[in-house]
Amino acid sequence: MNAQPKVTRREFVVTALATTGALIIGLSEEGVAAQAQITPWDKTNPAGSLEFSPWLCIEPDDTVLVRVTTPEIGNGVMTQACAFVMEELGCSWDKIKPEFASTNRDYLNNGIYSQVQGNISYFAGRSTAENRMDTYMKVAASARERLKLAAAEQWGVKSEDIAAEEGRLIHAASKRSMRFGEALSRAARVRLEHEPRPKDRSQWTFLGKKSPGKVQIPLIVNGSAIYGMDVRLPDMVYAAVKLAPVHGGQLQSFDADRVKKMPGVLAVVAVKPNEPNASLKSPFPMGFSQAGQGVAVIAEHYWQARTGLEALHVEWNDGPGGRWKSTAQVNQALLQATQRTGGKPEKLLGDAQGAFKGNSRIVEATYHTPYCEHAAMEPLNGTALVTPDRVDVWHPSQHSQMGSFVAADEAGVSPEKVFFHQPYVGGGFGRRIFGNDVRTVVAVAKQFPGRPVHVIWSREETTRQGRYRAAMALKAKACLGTDGLPVGLIARASGGPGFSVAGLADTALMGVIPNIEVYSEVVPLHILTGPYRGPGYNSNAFMVETFIDECAHAAGRDPLEYRIKLYGKWPDTGWVKCLEEVRKKSGWGAPLPKGQGWGVGVANWGMRGKADAGTTVATVAKVEVSRDGVLKILQLDIAFDTGRIMNADAVRVELEGGTIFGLNMTLNEELTIRNGQIVEGNFDTYPMLRTADVPRSIGVHFGGLTDNPRYNEIGEPPAGSVGPAVGNAIFAAIGKRLRATPFRKEDLRWG
Repeated sequence: MNAQPKVTRREFVVTALATTGALIIGLSEEGVAAQAQITPWDKTNPAGSLEFSPWLCIEPDDTVLVRVTTPEIGNGVMTQACAFVMEELGCSWDKIKPEFASTNRDYLNNGIYSQVQGNISYFAGRSTAENRMDTYMKVAASARERLKLAAAEQWGVKSEDIAAEEGRLIHAASKRSMRFGEALSRAARVRLEHEPRPKDRSQWTFLGKKSPGKVQIPLIVNGSAIYGMDVRLPDMVYAAVKLAPVHGGQLQSFDADRVKKMPGVLAVVAVKPNEPNASLKSPFPMGFSQAGQGVAVIAEHYWQARTGLEALHVEWNDGPGGRWKSTAQVNQALLQATQRTGGKPEKLLGDAQGAFKGNSRIVEATYHTPYCEHAAMEPLNGTALVTPDRVDVWHPSQHSQMGSFVAADEAGVSPEKVFFHQPYVGGGFGRRIFGNDVRTVVAVAKQFPGRPVHVIWSREETTRQGRYRAAMALKAKACLGTDGLPVGLIARASGGPGFSVAGLADTALMGVIPNIEVYSEVVPLHILTGPYRGPGYNSNAFMVETFIDECAHAAGRDPLEYRIKLYGKWPDTGWVKCLEEVRKKSGWGAPLPKGQGWGVGVANWGMRGKADAGTTVATVAKVEVSRDGVLKILQLDIAFDTGRIMNADAVRVELEGGTIFGLNMTLNEELTIRNGQIVEGNFDTYPMLRTADVPRSIGVHFGGLTDNPRYNEIGEPPAGSVGPAVGNAIFAAIGKRLRATPFRKEDLRWG
């Protein structure tokens, strides 16, 4: 059991923003922190702390508080923010303490945090985005120079002769030094003539040179890290929730009389969340936060609530979603949509129809990917305390600002009355962004006001109430030129509401084929969807890179060399560089025995049709398929181009984790639909990779980096290229082309 903070009711209340001193964001060199503020904004900071800006506070004991907007979901975003400050401030790494930036403060003070990155400022990613990095480093540089000037005034020396190292201000000539904490009172009165510019990259001594471990690891090891499921508050009660089993269905009735008499049960409530208020300005469109109807049992302990919920007789109205009787019916609707003409034009270039006239070298295929669940370790949950004066929410969100607005909307209060307390997040992958889970938590808690209510979805309910990766189908048809490369492409994609063709219409492939027609059609399915480690990206990557492999085979060319030739036409050299790196490091092309094969895939997440943008990842897979059809992944090699990197260890871990995520998605994942409902509920029916299934060799290679001046994200990209690499390797091994996932459903027997 994790250690829990002892919190009294009085301590729930966070003090209002102190009005003394100006708070300057620091988006320009002139105004990072034109006036420092000595009065701490939050009473948890000790007296005498100096807030140099809303982003940075230094305490008398030299502790450096770094305010972080991005929720920590295990990807190291908090560590990266601290690393920016460490580079410029010259503090001691073991004295840095990150804390989540208040969404309430942001709202009350004209977006002091969120104006840095707009509607993704509080999103759990993009930690190396240029404007975020720039802000932290300018604020830290300003604080450093203020401390140096304070020491210079006290000692009667020049500030440029003072160094800031390991949390101390050092004047080497006179051998004098003092701790940061000892200079705070004088630094509070300092005014700089001009704000310093952050160091040039060539002067960095920490970023890119050190690979610090994630700052939360000691807390995880000693059990003091608080995740959503760990929240414990005075007088807290628990709620077990069940929503309409068919997405979009309605609650008809329930019989609460018997359940109310069960031990510990305090209430049985209908869950009928508000429709999102379109007039409330929020970071994301409020429609994304719409939550389903359901019922909750509130009790003194969770198991009492869960037992009561299981005993509750509930009747539902399935609504339109009930007409989708089976997975086969859904898949057929998607595939049929790819055979039609017309639809929404996504990309029109040159004369695709003309390119096919008289050309007999045609490659044509249809692909399909199913609904997939995020399967995060931490089930959906959240805690809310609703009182007449305020709403407090403790929730493992991937976008705490969005969650704060959703809580205000559902509780019917203005946003300044909502205080969102962000815990650590036990896995997200996109599921916890848009706030429909926050809305459900507040919808339950507002019916039991005055006591904190911890609302928990069971693992089964979490799985069946997902915002899944959208199911998708694609029909692609290409004609090849005399060199074997595509000169024309006609493609038509289909999917349920929320599916995306961005990974198809905005990829480098669209820039190297002269004649293109890409269309899309939305099939009116009822299953709720959402981001899934790159919205639409991984499905599109699987389909595109499998199709390119088919083109290479039709042209009689080596698949990797074929891609080098094809993507060599694209001005972003990272594509070819990554391919060449995995060719060299994997041993590509070495002779293999029957039943083994090489496969390759390359894709980019975040480029949006532009060269030298996003993150490119190339993956080579070496597989073995036994005669009785047992697949074994022998080796995976990965090369990538984010432009530049800072923390090599963190990048390696993200690439390995994203690759395993994408491998499981390709081999195992598919949700089954029966009578409009999701069938799978737990890991006994939704299989996941085990340790023994992971290849012993996963090589992450850094030779694909171009040094292009960007630090792009790394979490989503590797999930796209591994699937087609494995599928293409299976084709090389046994001659069977896999055009749909999951591969576990395929008969791979041969010989």
